Amino acid sequence: MEQIRSAYLDEKLDMVRKVDFLQYRSPDLPTWCPGCGYFGIVDALYRACRELALKQEDIVTVSGIGCSGRTPIFINSYGFHTLHGRSIPVATGLKLAREDLTVFAVAGDGDALGIGGGHLPHVARKNINITFLLFDNSIYGLTKGQSSSTTPYEMRTSSHPVGNPDTPLNPIKLALAYGASFVARGYAGNPQGLKEIIKEGILHQGFSFIQILTPCVTFDKENRTWKNLKENVCDLNIRIDDKNMETAMRAAENEPYGCGIFFQDKQRPHYQEILRHLNRDD
Repeated sequence: MEQIRSAYLDEKLDMVRKVDFLQYRSPDLPTWCPGCGYFGIVDALYRACRELALKQEDIVTVSGIGCSGRTPIFINSYGFHTLHGRSIPVATGLKLAREDLTVFAVAGDGDALGIGGGHLPHVARKNINITFLLFDNSIYGLTKGQSSSTTPYEMRTSSHPVGNPDTPLNPIKLALAYGASFVARGYAGNPQGLKEIIKEGILHQGFSFIQILTPCVTFDKENRTWKNLKENVCDLNIRIDDKNMETAMRAAENEPYGCGIFFQDKQRPHYQEILRHLNRDD
């Protein structure tokens, strides 16, 4: 039995080496909790980069604070683990300084929509050409399970033991209202589908906002669990020719577990194109 198991593992390792699956993974082992959805998110990100043949030296991942803040450590490229809520402005500065780079900004729901919430409207209205990944588990995981900006009403947490009194934010509606030119939602439990959404976000010329539904297996045993997500996550009910703002807003309101692209404006110029136009020689 041991020989069979060893041969199987050797075969799988050879397959992994041949397809260079580990090309974008750093030597540092992830330190997230066993069963965390973030493993599926970074797997999807690795696959997207590989299928688009992105050079590692041309990738920068910028994070804030929280469990998602560790993401740049686990990617074999350039990275910046910055301040709480500040992944978007730092990523913006990088892209403006080096337009040739593929820049990812990553943040959790607390990091992005709490202390960092003031940056989202401005990166969206400017249409900065970066890809923003919102790791949304609806809770503060790193600091022991407090309520976050997307925690459901009445959910019991360590900061609200009798129930959360606050109305949760809707990330997709926010991104749409702020004018993001690419708005999508993916699911950590479907790395293949999430990979395709991330690829579309990378290829989009402008600000790409991708909310990613994921559980916190340590501090949320009732709401956003793997079981509940598996039962509820589905493909977004929007036809390709129906992706307009009104339809997207309606879907954001009525399909909390729908995954796919809500809205995309391919005609809108991104920020550096606008700057070149304004500074052109007449």
